Amino acid sequence: MMKGNIGQLMQQAQKMQENLKQAQQELADLEVTGQAGGGLVEVTMSGRHEVRRVRIDESVADDREMIEDLVAAAVNDAVNRVQEASQEKMSGLTGGLPLPPGFTLP
Repeated sequence: MMKGNIGQLMQQAQKMQENLKQAQQELADLEVTGQAGGGLVEVTMSGRHEVRRVRIDESVADDREMIEDLVAAAVNDAVNRVQEASQEKMSGLTGGLPLPPGFTLP
């Protein structure tokens, strides 16, 4: 009887590993957009934290210091959105169990 339980646990572990790989790929393909200044600056980032696009409204084009601040804020917003998406995706795999603080996907 114990041998059957081990086999069942192994199957469950393999299924969870497959689901994890699929979730990691979906997150890698994900694109989120962070904003700052009410949309004056937008940064589009992949689920792997790679910046794909930066859009800067021409109304702030002459204010270098403001642009620098808004780009930094938009990148931080995008990073937070990637984190939220990762936690949401992973909570589905862990059955709603809380993830350890700072948990990130490779």
